[in-house]
Amino acid sequence: MAHTRIGVHERLPMAQMIPLGLQHLFAMFGATVLVPLLVNSGTGMMVIPPGVALLTAGLGTLLFLAITRFKVPAYLGSSFAFIAPLIAVATEFGPGYALGGAVAVGVLYVAVALVISFIGVDWLDRLLPPVVIGSVIVVIGLGLASTGVQMAGLSGGNVSLANVNVRISLFTLVVTILSSVLLKGFFAVIPILIGIIAGYIFALLQGAVDLSPVREAAWFALPAGQRVAFSWPAIATILPVALVTIAEHLGDVLVLSKVVDRDFYRDPGLHRTILGDGLATLLAGLLGGPPNTTYGENIGVMAITGVYSVRVIATAAVMAVILSFVQKIGVLIQTIPEPVMGGITIMLFGVIASSGIRTLVESGIDFGDKRNLMISSVILVLGIGGAQLQLGRITLAGMALATIAGILLNLVLPTDVDSPAKVGEPGQ
Repeated sequence: MAHTRIGVHERLPMAQMIPLGLQHLFAMFGATVLVPLLVNSGTGMMVIPPGVALLTAGLGTLLFLAITRFKVPAYLGSSFAFIAPLIAVATEFGPGYALGGAVAVGVLYVAVALVISFIGVDWLDRLLPPVVIGSVIVVIGLGLASTGVQMAGLSGGNVSLANVNVRISLFTLVVTILSSVLLKGFFAVIPILIGIIAGYIFALLQGAVDLSPVREAAWFALPAGQRVAFSWPAIATILPVALVTIAEHLGDVLVLSKVVDRDFYRDPGLHRTILGDGLATLLAGLLGGPPNTTYGENIGVMAITGVYSVRVIATAAVMAVILSFVQKIGVLIQTIPEPVMGGITIMLFGVIASSGIRTLVESGIDFGDKRNLMISSVILVLGIGGAQLQLGRITLAGMALATIAGILLNLVLPTDVDSPAKVGEPGQ
């Protein structure tokens, strides 16, 4: 049930701001720290410390608020869309090059914002229609499916309930699903955090957690990330995904506008929201954090509470920055067992893929149209199949290749193809 509506610029006493800010912090916390944990686990090295992800989420949010003239109450956190390319780049080139790719993503956002400020956003709709966006989002989710299953201990040998890792992952998965389906109000928007906490406690009871690093860690320390490095092949692996997240940004801002009952497309304008998102991601990469994105969880919190205050969002961001300096929290996050993350990711990656399907359905994409069918089919097979294409020193692979192929097919295939109402089976 929504509470009394509190507007974007309405002032609140500190006694209200702190608990409301904590709600937003809790809503984004699980997802924000999960991205670096998954990247680190996927590479077997420390690519992005969780404390740095918290720091860059908080600083990025404050920067976003400033760029949008404190008119858009959006919280920024780690983007799941970049998990696979970050893992690929960090594994092949090294952690610094993955961060360099994040910086390049921020630069692309800035360039797109400048173009939008001069000629509007219609060209983006032409470049990235729903059939491309929805199909790539499906690839993002399903492309990570095998990683999630492996982390959960549900592949290979010894896959039984006698295996402690299997018990931990399945327990975490069940709790996360039940939290998402059964809980109401604020708790309905934090199933990931609930699942992580429950899975961690269960793992502790199973003797699968080593807390000695937490005891040895200092209370306060400056969160330090990897040094940034750049190479065109690494950038080419990560950058195409930014086209999809830019389109997602447009959808997030539209939903936020409807929830708050303000037209953010006009005031402060899409060029400012994309610029804020881009500069936040650029800053994150330079400091050693993952690319940022606007968080739907916090839109859900605002819809539930009726509190749309920018000051509350800023308070949550400041809290995230403060928490990032508590080294024991960062180390505690790093002790989360891989099966706990595996249990979470089984649901999470599936939800990402399903949201791509929802994009296709809600946009009314007709797969009886051969043009739509061909575009989506090529994207899915190239992306999920892990296809690669060498272009000089640059290798386009998986999601990046699928995204570019989808964009090119959408641009070159004629829109007036004479298609039957229904497309038959291959060979018919």
